[in-house]
Amino acid sequence: MSLPRVEVRNGQKVLLVDDKPYILLSGELHNSSSSTLSYMEPIWDKLKAANLNSLLFPVTWQQTEPVEGEFHFELVDGLIEQAKAHDMKFGILWFGAWKNANCSYAPNWVKKDTDRFLRAEGEKGKKVSYFTMFGHKVPYTTLSAFCDATREADARAFAALCRHLKEYDTDHTVILIQVENETGMLGSSRDHSDVADASFNSKVPGKLIEGLLARKEELVEDVRAALDQCQDGTWPEVFGAAADEMFMAYHTASYIEAVAAAGKAEYPIPMYANCWLVQGKQPGEYPSGGPVYRAMEVYQTVAPSLDWLAPDIYIPQFVDTCKKYTKQGNPLFIPEVAMHGGAPGRLIYAVGHHHALCFAPFGIDDLGQQADTFLGQAVGMDVTDKALSEKMDPATYARVNELIGGLTPVLGELYGTKDLDALIREDPDRRTMEFGDVAISAVFEGPMIQQGGGALLAARVAPDTFYLLGLGCMPGFASLDPKRPYFEYLTIEEGAFIDGVWTVSRLLNGDEEHVRFGAPTLLKVQIHLFD
Repeated sequence: MSLPRVEVRNGQKVLLVDDKPYILLSGELHNSSSSTLSYMEPIWDKLKAANLNSLLFPVTWQQTEPVEGEFHFELVDGLIEQAKAHDMKFGILWFGAWKNANCSYAPNWVKKDTDRFLRAEGEKGKKVSYFTMFGHKVPYTTLSAFCDATREADARAFAALCRHLKEYDTDHTVILIQVENETGMLGSSRDHSDVADASFNSKVPGKLIEGLLARKEELVEDVRAALDQCQDGTWPEVFGAAADEMFMAYHTASYIEAVAAAGKAEYPIPMYANCWLVQGKQPGEYPSGGPVYRAMEVYQTVAPSLDWLAPDIYIPQFVDTCKKYTKQGNPLFIPEVAMHGGAPGRLIYAVGHHHALCFAPFGIDDLGQQADTFLGQAVGMDVTDKALSEKMDPATYARVNELIGGLTPVLGELYGTKDLDALIREDPDRRTMEFGDVAISAVFEGPMIQQGGGALLAARVAPDTFYLLGLGCMPGFASLDPKRPYFEYLTIEEGAFIDGVWTVSRLLNGDEEHVRFGAPTLLKVQIHLFD
């Protein structure tokens, strides 16, 4: 059986697991849930009942190498066995040098030796900064991206993990790995240590300039304008006001590439990096140097071992964020998203419109509870988002996962084509999709429609046949063919794919021909255009 891998089909990156297109209908666990097998055991049943096919959770450097050179994989092996027992896959989040731009998951022997394993300095000579959180003074510190010893130790531990996975996980229960977590630096736009200062005042590497110029059309405006003025000089001379962030992005990406490349040399399964979003702030208010959309081209140039870059979305601007992270051929992969009532519709939209590889609400082990905004404020959650007041209904989310899971073979064939699209209530400027000679629209308001996070996915499988997956909306068809201006339904089947076979639960006609999606519903619709 082939390794999980990424292939480009129809111009779109697709994830293949067991040689078939795979969409991670997933969730990311709280950071500490996977730290023991006993804590994890009841979680699997709960999330299997939600029709998830996978989970994302940490495997940490701290637990993997508690003593330098001594690697322990009993926890990983146990997690693999638990997942197999529940017929689920999972993705590993490697919490090495960084987790939320912090170094809390580094081993104790790394943390204690600050001479060998250098800390970043937000201010010259200061290895620790302080933030006020809920009235408390909280220390912040992180390992330096400029330290060879840290990079080599992190890469060595990650390579050992990948080597063990190759030997132990012969059924490919682990299908991908996130390399580090929300990398970068908080509290300052760059590292001001002696080694960082020396590098900052040296010339920008030509490899980076060349890579950015090759991607020039999609660079953010200030970086593109800077390169128009200067392409040979120090970081301040080339990038001006953007120098600090571009500098940190280059060196952070170079660090991550060394770790990812070491792992892929042992076990070449898909790997990616995630980011804490910009959210209209300045570098250092979000982790400066992470793979945010401003720096995506830096990562794509410097870190070729990464298969994609992924946004963690905790803000109301979901539609705009998804669009930003699909530039330069980057597939949409959402490893963390706010868990609230709008999430089921967002899943439908991400899969249908952006052909997403993954959708994973964070804290999925709390499914059915209110989103945790208390600690969310510390990691970039926009707690003013009104959607957070609405709980994500477990039954609704389970049904959406069930329907998309059954439809995945169809969706996989349509990824990258114009025959798969979706609308979402959150985007009021877009209410119609076009499929050649057919237009499909959606109404998300009205007394007969359930309010909330509505969405409509349409998959065209023949010139006159569509699958519609809807939630909280009313769909409408129209002809775009002037020679056949009139439209009518031929058949409307409500159903689902069961064991790979389309199974009809109702044949809709008469009053029910006026379709309204309240709860998640999948239809197979055959239409007729005529003159």
